[in-house]
Amino acid sequence: MTHMKRLIGLLLALAMLAALLPAFGVTAAAAEGPDYKPAADPLRFDDVKDPSQYYYEPVCWAVDRGVTKGASEKLFRPDAGCTRAQVVTFLWRAAGQPEPASLVNPLKDVKTGQYYFKAVLWAVGAGVTKGTSDSTFRPDATCTRAQIVTFLWRAAGQPEPASTENPFSDLKSGEYYYKAVLWAVGEKITNGTTPTKFSPDATCTRGQIVTFLYRAK
Repeated sequence: MTHMKRLIGLLLALAMLAALLPAFGVTAAAAEGPDYKPAADPLRFDDVKDPSQYYYEPVCWAVDRGVTKGASEKLFRPDAGCTRAQVVTFLWRAAGQPEPASLVNPLKDVKTGQYYFKAVLWAVGAGVTKGTSDSTFRPDATCTRAQIVTFLWRAAGQPEPASTENPFSDLKSGEYYYKAVLWAVGEKITNGTTPTKFSPDATCTRGQIVTFLYRAK
């Protein structure tokens, strides 16, 4: 009987741990360990066929985890820009689609029924984004590389970078994304567009965002 009680207690503890993982920013994919290999095969996408493409395995993972289904049945469009709504939705899905802390919506351009409605409210409630103003989110605006790295950094709890060494000539101290970029480089989420450029204002492509999410998992 004592052994049975211990077993039941262990199972309950494991169940509670599994329930808490998303709250600590740990997705199911991350919990499966570094050797996790996605089951999905992106060969159905005409524009994702080569395993040597840097985004090939991240696309596999993103489709397998339900982060995205692609731009269409046959196309992923890895080089297309990602909108702010798409990026926040990808983040929300990767986090396990948690319920927003509040359904009070301060943003005039985020309407009930939009696919990104809960994702944006979750992101605002979790401190991932505050919108582009107190009353707008600009869901259709193209997301920049600086914005997506900042979203990821905030979702991770705004940790201090492992190193304060700045290799990028276009990354200036005082910018809202400064620590986020240094953190992302330290976590090997990105290496920049060149060894000395991060290109913070460049469009974040669909291939880049799923790769960032995959590396951050």
